[in-house]
Amino acid sequence: MQIKGIKRGNIIEISENLNIPDGSEVLIEVPEAPRGSDEERMKRLHQVFGAWKDNTELEEIFAEIDRERHSYFGRKIDSLDD
Repeated sequence: MQIKGIKRGNIIEISENLNIPDGSEVLIEVPEAPRGSDEERMKRLHQVFGAWKDNTELEEIFAEIDRERHSYFGRKIDSLDD
């Protein structure tokens, strides 16, 4: 029997109804994904390099991130008199 699920942390959420009692031990076999040669992996990396170079919104997005990171909202200081 094969059943699909999604791993979230140390929990695997089964996407189908599994008709076995709670607490049953199960064996999970995870096939290894093909790694490919170093040359193939570099070729795939080169395909995504510069993928955002023509994105006109990118400069605005990073400017907003920079503004938010450098904004000072003050900080709350607990009173020492309480």
